[in-house]
Amino acid sequence: MSSYSKLIIFIVVLVLISAALVFIESSTDSINKSMPEISDGIVQGDADYNEAVELVNNKNFYESMEKAESAGDNYNKSLSKLHEIQRNFSADVNKVHQEYITTTIRELELKLEAVDSLKEAIECFEVYSNYTGSNYGFEANDYMNQAVEYQHQRDSIVSDNPNLFKQNFIM
Repeated sequence: MSSYSKLIIFIVVLVLISAALVFIESSTDSINKSMPEISDGIVQGDADYNEAVELVNNKNFYESMEKAESAGDNYNKSLSKLHEIQRNFSADVNKVHQEYITTTIRELELKLEAVDSLKEAIECFEVYSNYTGSNYGFEANDYMNQAVEYQHQRDSIVSDNPNLFKQNFIM
């Protein structure tokens, strides 16, 4: 084999190794860069959900439905980003970060179930089916309580591993 061929092979191997290192390094960086936006979606979703509940209690069903839909949109955006991160995990993503992402996904899935039940409750209250609406309301509350348990678990993961989470990673 000529020295020119060996040089070409060496350059190709070097480029492949460099590309692999960039990909591996970018996985954790991608998580850290995405977390503030994901966090904002969860916080805004929580605010919209709480406002929707308050509006239902005040019998303002139209606006409560709008807020419930907004909460669902915010939760769905954050959930989509988390699923994308999860699909792109590489070797540098440790078990703690994986557990954090998985816990946050489960939290959002439950919050979306709560939103769906709340929307069902609103629809029932609009047509004066108060008993059924109340049942959906209790169901929404149960889902949200389960989601809050996952939120506490997520917070514990961060507080137990402060060296693994940058300040902007915390939700």
